[in-house]
Amino acid sequence: MPDNYQAILHSAMTAAQAGGHVLQRYWHDGIELRDKSEFGGKTYDLVSDADLESQEVIARSIANDYPDHELLGEEDLTGDITAEHLWVIDPLDGTNNFAHHIGHFAVSIGYFVDGVPTVGVVHNPISGDTYTATRGGGAFRNSQPIRVTNADHLSKSMVGCGFYYDRGDMMRSTLAAIEEFFSHDIHGIRRFGTAALDLCAVASGQFGAFFEYKLSPWDFAAGQLIVREAGGIVTNAKGDPLGLTQSSVLAASTAIHPHALAITKKHHP
Repeated sequence: MPDNYQAILHSAMTAAQAGGHVLQRYWHDGIELRDKSEFGGKTYDLVSDADLESQEVIARSIANDYPDHELLGEEDLTGDITAEHLWVIDPLDGTNNFAHHIGHFAVSIGYFVDGVPTVGVVHNPISGDTYTATRGGGAFRNSQPIRVTNADHLSKSMVGCGFYYDRGDMMRSTLAAIEEFFSHDIHGIRRFGTAALDLCAVASGQFGAFFEYKLSPWDFAAGQLIVREAGGIVTNAKGDPLGLTQSSVLAASTAIHPHALAITKKHHP
């Protein structure tokens, strides 16, 4: 691992832990939730002071170490995606889980060099699990190496999925894909509501595949690198490369990806 990647990783982990401490405090003390309807969102698309304060703490931590780097984040951090050095931040992935006191949510931080994912950290402050990866340096959970499943077929796999906030055609497309996955005798479908951790579940071999038809870049910025460094493949759900804009996502082991892609591409909205 290049020395500069190690320094970046240390900064990313420090920032993720700081954001996680904010989330822990709100988790124990309580939060006031608001929906995003006044901004054109849905009443079930939630935001809280926890999201906002976590992002402020993370952004401040990164800016202190790298004041010239760009920051892109869910809560109005509008960094230039063409910048040489870009940090992509989700201060609370899984807000609805957080809102309902389900301890499955995460801080996600990805660092990109000229648009290429180079460092990724996903931290669950409730379980204490921290997933990390550096480009060319492997993937880890709590400092222990992780690998994607060695299963070679969908019939030997658990599949994860996600639903975007749309409850119309996109939801029906997702349900159609799920139905076809079941026709391949998968072990089951799981929908946990936190894409960053779902990607880590692929990386650690728990899921053979994960798909969702609409995610924002901060949802997959860190997780995509963790999957790749664990030996997996990440594309959009049509098989094309991911960028730094809203996209569908398919992550899977090398053996399972083409089988999953045949399904997700067929039903892509």
